[in-house]
Amino acid sequence: MPDHVHMLVSIPPRISVSSFMGYLKGKSALMMFDKHANLKYKFVNRHFWAEGYYMSTVGLNEATIKKNIQD
Repeated sequence: MPDHVHMLVSIPPRISVSSFMGYLKGKSALMMFDKHANLKYKFVNRHFWAEGYYMSTVGLNEATIKKNIQD
């Protein structure tokens, strides 16, 4: 889909999902604004990502999920 991102990541148990997502969204937005300066004018309030995220655990079907993300 052109309007969202699918990722398969592994997070150590000592890091909370919300902390990881906050870090990931914050750093990636800063990197996008640094690389593409014109985005600063499109996203004036610097809200690059939408609020929220969806998270699910992966068990034995990791290979299937990885294939679906790549396709």
